[in-house]
Amino acid sequence: MAADSLLAEQAVERGTLLLRIYGWQSSTLSLGAFQPLEEAVASIAVGSLPRVRRPSGGGAIVHGTDLTYAAAVPKTHPWGTTPQQLYDALHGAMVEVLRERGVDCRLWRPGGSPSADDSEESLLCFDRRSSGDVVIGQAAEGRGQKLMGSAQRRLQAAVLQHGSLLLRRNPDLALAGSHPGLADLSGSAVGLKPAEIIERWLEKLAARLGASLKSEPARDPALLRKACGDLTERFLDPRWTARR
Repeated sequence: MAADSLLAEQAVERGTLLLRIYGWQSSTLSLGAFQPLEEAVASIAVGSLPRVRRPSGGGAIVHGTDLTYAAAVPKTHPWGTTPQQLYDALHGAMVEVLRERGVDCRLWRPGGSPSADDSEESLLCFDRRSSGDVVIGQAAEGRGQKLMGSAQRRLQAAVLQHGSLLLRRNPDLALAGSHPGLADLSGSAVGLKPAEIIERWLEKLAARLGASLKSEPARDPALLRKACGDLTERFLDPRWTARR
C-alpha cells in the first residue's frame, strides 16, 4: 500500500500514467479507506483473514487468486480529469484482451432500479456493481458475474486507482465470501497465463494513449521499503487499519 501511494507521487513528478501490477503471498483482505474495520472483523466469511487498509476507497477485496494493480495519473492527464475516464479506460482495455481470447465479457452499466446487492453497503467489492465493472454472463441488462472491479482516491494532484481481476475462486474462503473467477466462468480462459493477460493489457493501454510502453523491473523489497520511507510505517501501524 505504501508503494502504491508512492506511485501517485511519482506519477505527478513524471507527468504520466504509471501502473504497478502484483500478487499476494497469502489470502489477504484489503479494506477500502472508508470502510469500518468492525464490519470486516464480524464477517464469518472473511473475518479471520489478515487485513490491510488501502489508501483508495471502494469495497473490501479478498486477494490471493487475483491480479492486483495500482494505477496513478496526474489530475492534468487526459484520464485524470473525471473519475469514470480512468475506470473505463483500464477496464475497457481488459475487456478487449479477454474478448480476443474468447471470454464473453463486457462493461457493466446500471439500468432500472438497483438491487440490494448493488448497494455500496455490501462489504465485499465483488458483491457490488459500479458502472464500468467487467462482468461476464447474463443479458446486457443483467448483473452478470463480476470479473474485475476498481476503486479510486482523488488526491491533491493525482488520481490513485486500485483494481483486481479475479482469476479463480479462492479456496481459503467459505462460499459466502468466495466468488467465481475467470477460469471458473469461462472455458476459454482455462490455461490462460496471467503474464499473457498483463502483457496484452499494457499494450492495449499504451495504444489507447498513443504512448510508448516502458517496463521497469520490480525493486528489491528492502530498497522499495527505503524508498517508501514514512509511508511504510503508516500502513504498518494498526491505528491506520483501525482508523474507521
